[in-house]
Amino acid sequence: MHEDIAPNWSSSALLTIDMQREFCTGAHAVPGTADILGTVRELVAAYRAAGLPIVHVIRLYLPDGSNAERCRRAQLRAGEQLVTPHSPGSQPATVDAILEPELLLGGEPQRLGPREWLLYKPRWSAFHGTALLDQLTALGIDTVTVAGCNYPNCPRATLIDATERDLRTVAVSDGLSRWLAGDLDGIGVVSLRAADILAGIAG
Repeated sequence: MHEDIAPNWSSSALLTIDMQREFCTGAHAVPGTADILGTVRELVAAYRAAGLPIVHVIRLYLPDGSNAERCRRAQLRAGEQLVTPHSPGSQPATVDAILEPELLLGGEPQRLGPREWLLYKPRWSAFHGTALLDQLTALGIDTVTVAGCNYPNCPRATLIDATERDLRTVAVSDGLSRWLAGDLDGIGVVSLRAADILAGIAG
């Protein structure tokens, strides 16, 4: 890879996307998400040990579907429960924490540690309608490592938006459920296995 897209590990942040119990083992489990749980937890532990920022990005759907994408509103209005605030399935699967839905839905991050937060996103991308870019900029971050649930939807949208914000962007190929190899090579997304990322951080 050339220098313009190569990750800077010392100024990188880990973004975990939609790693919630409902999507891992619940009624709406996404194929392969339970399988990557150990890998994502290992990345979280490594970033935490290195003192690098971690943002766990999550979804919360109101029962009336008013904060959902158009394609999901009908199923929620019909009574389907999906990562509803305060539900067991909405809780994070990668960290021991209880969501504070009112805080998160109000657009505020929930602090978990010195450099670790939970963040609610109202649409597919972690950058849409959130203060994520401002937060990363304030922390001096120029590289994002993206892992999590259901690559074709939210992780993919997040990766694309990250490149459009001139961030160096890394997709964890074995830390994304429903991964599509080579999908974003043409726009400068670097695909690496978790072992290579862990080595980069350690180095």
